Amino acid sequence: MLKFLVLWFRILMRTLSNRAAIIAQLQKDILLLEGFKPALDDSGFHAGLEPIKEAFPNARFPTGAIHEFISMSDEQAAATSGFICGILGKLMQQRGLCVWISSSPTLFPPACKLFDILPHHLIFIHLKRERDILWAMEEALKCNRLIAVVAELQEINLVASRRLQLAVEQSQVTGFVFRHKPKNLNNTSCISRWSISSLASGMEEDGIPGIGFPRWKVELLKIRNGRPGSWQMEWSANSFKLITKPKYSVHERLLKRG
Repeated sequence: MLKFLVLWFRILMRTLSNRAAIIAQLQKDILLLEGFKPALDDSGFHAGLEPIKEAFPNARFPTGAIHEFISMSDEQAAATSGFICGILGKLMQQRGLCVWISSSPTLFPPACKLFDILPHHLIFIHLKRERDILWAMEEALKCNRLIAVVAELQEINLVASRRLQLAVEQSQVTGFVFRHKPKNLNNTSCISRWSISSLASGMEEDGIPGIGFPRWKVELLKIRNGRPGSWQMEWSANSFKLITKPKYSVHERLLKRG
């Protein structure tokens, strides 16, 4: 009887293991059918977001896809620009240039060095009409010499976002649609939707007073075949760090010393 139970248990575990492998393979096949094609040279690439990699499909940051960022205030827009630059800095370490399209100059190029981005590797394009921004983004996404394209605009519909996705499926360029104060949070074909807010800088209890590291509240509102979530993150030592325990903010620390 005991031998029978042991044999039955082994068969059951083997079946469960095979089932898990089948499900994992099906998930990868579905991603391919949806246009998510991992580049050949970036296996395991996380864009510096290793602390939250489990939120992404196959535990890797989706490159060769379109990501949507939402900001509802000027403060959020500034925080979002910094967070996007953190991702771009990791992407641009591999190869290529980045095109940043907007209606006016909102980014201070020398500040990009904080995120390991050389200013002369950014190409800025300023266009007044949003339809021209969308057209320029679509054309830029078709250029496989680029590593990424960022476009600042307010509105984008499902059809326009689908055209962008079709463009990156061929070139494997990563796109960032940066929407500022959108009137309608409509559905798009973007693989993800993010909301980034700034947090007070922090330091260790025995730290020196001064300007702390940039911090964000990172909300992954949706991610295709992934796990949405919310985290507090910090940029330090040229990388994103997950804030897992409370720290003194700079203001709180100065009050304590005063």
